Amino acid sequence: MALYNFKKIMVVPTAKDFIDLTLSKTQRKTPTVIHKNYQINRIRQFYMRKVKYTQQNYHDRLSQILTDFPKLDDVHPFYADLMNVLYDKDHYKLALGQINIAKNLVDNVAKDYVRLMKYGDSLYRCKQLKRAALGRMCTIIKRQKQSLEYLEQVRQHLSRLPTIDPNTRTLLLCGYPNVGKSSFINKVTRADVEVQPYAFTTKSLFVGHMDYKYLRWQVVDTPGILDHPLEERNTIEMQAITALAHLRAAVLYVMDISEQCGHTLGEQLELFNNIRPLFANKPLIVVLNKCDVKRISELTEEQQKIFKDFENEGLPVIETSTLTEEGVIQVKTEACDRLLAHRVETKMKGNKVNDVLNRLHLAVPSKRDNKERPPFIPEGAIVRKKRMDTDAAKKKTERDLEMEMGDDYVLDLQKYWDLMNPSEKQDRIPEIWEGHNVADYIDPEIMKTHYAAQARSRSLQRKRKREESEPPTSVTRSRSNSKPPRDQSGVRDAKMAKKAKTIMKKSQRKMNRMGKKGESDRHVFDLKPKHLLAGKRKSGKTDRR
Repeated sequence: MALYNFKKIMVVPTAKDFIDLTLSKTQRKTPTVIHKNYQINRIRQFYMRKVKYTQQNYHDRLSQILTDFPKLDDVHPFYADLMNVLYDKDHYKLALGQINIAKNLVDNVAKDYVRLMKYGDSLYRCKQLKRAALGRMCTIIKRQKQSLEYLEQVRQHLSRLPTIDPNTRTLLLCGYPNVGKSSFINKVTRADVEVQPYAFTTKSLFVGHMDYKYLRWQVVDTPGILDHPLEERNTIEMQAITALAHLRAAVLYVMDISEQCGHTLGEQLELFNNIRPLFANKPLIVVLNKCDVKRISELTEEQQKIFKDFENEGLPVIETSTLTEEGVIQVKTEACDRLLAHRVETKMKGNKVNDVLNRLHLAVPSKRDNKERPPFIPEGAIVRKKRMDTDAAKKKTERDLEMEMGDDYVLDLQKYWDLMNPSEKQDRIPEIWEGHNVADYIDPEIMKTHYAAQARSRSLQRKRKREESEPPTSVTRSRSNSKPPRDQSGVRDAKMAKKAKTIMKKSQRKMNRMGKKGESDRHVFDLKPKHLLAGKRKSGKTDRR
């Protein structure tokens, strides 16, 4: 799937942004100052570097655009045709071709001007050659304005396309507009496709995913198709035709026999016959939707005969209703089973299967005798299973009670409480009472205990305050009486101790200043930096400070 992940395509800037980004990057990433004592060969190298750097920037960005956008010859035919329908294949190829030509022209301009710059004999001429080179490169990019804008629109549209794997197991919904295709995909998958009671609500392909038999399936919802010639179909309809032509999928042709979609049953059958060549070599199921409004049995005999002929041909015809969900799971199961059988049959016809079959051996044990040996189930297990079945049948769930009682139903979860005394299940539990816990569980003696605890805590607080106010009478246990504190050991008197503290603070001054460094590591070590405050220095003495 990584091959078709269009969301990773880099944003295509406009021509003006392209030029601004490249020139500003050249200015930031290359040297900007030439001193008057530079030799001419160093000046040439200075300007050559700017020209080469600008050319490399343009080359990298244009190459990235060419690499990111898919080449129609390399992607799956489904995506190639879909892009042709949405963006016009010729216009798309022309835009990428223009970008490729612009890249080559920028490379040639840089090569020519670097060659000329080797013969520049002065600062002025080298500078003018650099300006001319950058100007010609920018002019080339300006001329790609329309191509860049078109490719950005294509990129935005491509990123909104659903990720469809053309090779995986797929169910494809098609039919007239407003027959119920989007409602069906919303039922069988977690997709959230917009559903409205008017035609062409779905204007593009939508994809949903589901699981069946421990396999991942994708369901593709296509826009509605009208019955007219291929060359008259619009872009919305052509997306569905492209999907039908290229995706190896089980096709679900959805019909509305109630004719609420605005098209008669005859028109829907005529469209089915017109696009039936697209269903060749694909499992096909006819889904008759909105059976809650009208069923096959209510149709005329002639119309019923058409669907009976379909069934005689081996084509399943299933009635469904996305409103009541009748037949939806049946359609899903039938379509998935048929597609799995079709994929296995297709692989068996290929040449690759022979290499696999040669390595497989199915061992079937031979019978010892002709005696029947039915499975043995103990009598106790049978009785226990019957008892469990009857208990399960007797027990009513809350859902059953709700359906029986209707509006009179009230959810009561207290009846499931497991208490020693069942009569207490419906008791009302009071909230906080007089600042204490639930009244049912209060001990008669608890009030005395509570007041005694409060009095004891007040006496302890008074004792602690009294101890804190008294002066200390002894040295702490962690230090011996004979050992002086560390800041007083090794000094003769208070004067010497003061001097030692002064020396210590002076020695830490540099360290403290380094500690002032911020996240940007910008720090001025000299508190009065003359070279930042005194202005430009002219000729004369330099020892004024």
